[in-house]
Amino acid sequence: MRALLLMLSLCLALGPAHAQRAAKKKPKAPPAVPVAPAAPSGVRCGGDDEALRPAAAGAANPAQAVQAQSDPRAYLLQVADSAVQRSRSVNVAQLLEAAARDDLRDAQAASLPQMQLNLTGGYGGSHLNGVNLSSGVEARAALQIGGPLWDWGRQKQLVEWRRQLGEAAAAGRANAAEQVALQAVSLSLDRSRYSLQSQVYGQYVRKMACLVEALQTITQLDPGRASELVQAQKNQQQAELALATTQDLLKSNETRLRRLVGDPLPPVGSLSAVLAQLPDLGLLQKDLLAAPDVGAATAQALAAQRLAEATAAGQKPQVSWLGSANAAAGNGRRVDYIGGVQVTVPLWRATDEPQLSAARRRAEAANAQRDEALDAKTWRLTEIHEAAGNSLDRAKRIAELLRASQQLRAATLQQWQQLGRRSLFDVMGAEADYYSLRVAQINALYDAQQAVAVMGSMGRGVTALLR
Repeated sequence: MRALLLMLSLCLALGPAHAQRAAKKKPKAPPAVPVAPAAPSGVRCGGDDEALRPAAAGAANPAQAVQAQSDPRAYLLQVADSAVQRSRSVNVAQLLEAAARDDLRDAQAASLPQMQLNLTGGYGGSHLNGVNLSSGVEARAALQIGGPLWDWGRQKQLVEWRRQLGEAAAAGRANAAEQVALQAVSLSLDRSRYSLQSQVYGQYVRKMACLVEALQTITQLDPGRASELVQAQKNQQQAELALATTQDLLKSNETRLRRLVGDPLPPVGSLSAVLAQLPDLGLLQKDLLAAPDVGAATAQALAAQRLAEATAAGQKPQVSWLGSANAAAGNGRRVDYIGGVQVTVPLWRATDEPQLSAARRRAEAANAQRDEALDAKTWRLTEIHEAAGNSLDRAKRIAELLRASQQLRAATLQQWQQLGRRSLFDVMGAEADYYSLRVAQINALYDAQQAVAVMGSMGRGVTALLR
């Protein structure tokens, strides 16, 4: 009875023509295995096509692995914060910000009284009408104190100039942190993308391995179908190549991510839908004004204006107060002193006009650069928003195609296995189409999420978007 069932299975798989040829040849014994055998040890032929979960391998903390799967937003925020804390570029920007604060303190202190003491020692003398009055070793001391009274707002503008440069440095530090955070989020998204693609290609490899094993059994009975075996082996090799290529991309991605967050790497997060909602374009455009780079450009433009105003004020008369006391000992003792108001009136300096013109032109250029940067970001935001919308729409369309492709591959495989009405080439074509659609769906989803992350970084920041 068992041999009869095996023969019936073989005849159904090979088709009526093959069954007739097998009956004419009258083999001595029926084959010991069916045409569509089970997969070899360790190979699964089905049942895992829908379960795509990023592996949590390499997680140093079990709680972190749970968070990577259950709370992807908190996971991405943790990865971004870790990258920012480790970043040398952010540290450099922090030092520049601290230096700008010191420059501001220096400008603020310039309006305070200044005091200095000069001590001189040496050989000196004095002559009057050719007569040597005194000569010899002499020591002198001079004490001076003074401060500005009226400078047409020059010192105030210099303080505001330094203040704006400080704000630009702070915005530069925020922009550096934002770029590092965006890079960490982008690499994490791509890591999840390649992890899912590896699983899809792995399933494709296992499916082709099952078909190859089935064809090896069939070819033993019907050598005329050897071309099908060759084609199946070729498809299996192509699937293995795609899997190896994806794994190489994953390793390269993890190397770049390791530079940002260090070792050990956090687990692969379940990020297929964390940023899959398209934000409103109007709100994103309003957030552009809050972007760190736009803030830095605005502060630079204001700083250039303040410097131009300070330059213009410096070319006007200056009023200051002063006090001075001088004492000498050695060739007699002398003391003289003076205190009062000093007025400095610039009459003509050849450098005044080009200095003022250059400062005003720099201010105009800084304003133009700021407007150009904002305009470019606005158009770039519109372009990325459209691309994100197209990616999400493409993902929906692929999902509909996947349902049809799944039905087609199941029916094609069943007809090939049981009815012999479809060729192996139809089966392999259906399988290749199905798995390529799954990879295309993953790419569409992650392309959209990458675009959403970039749009968030163009405004208040990707971390603000995640929060």
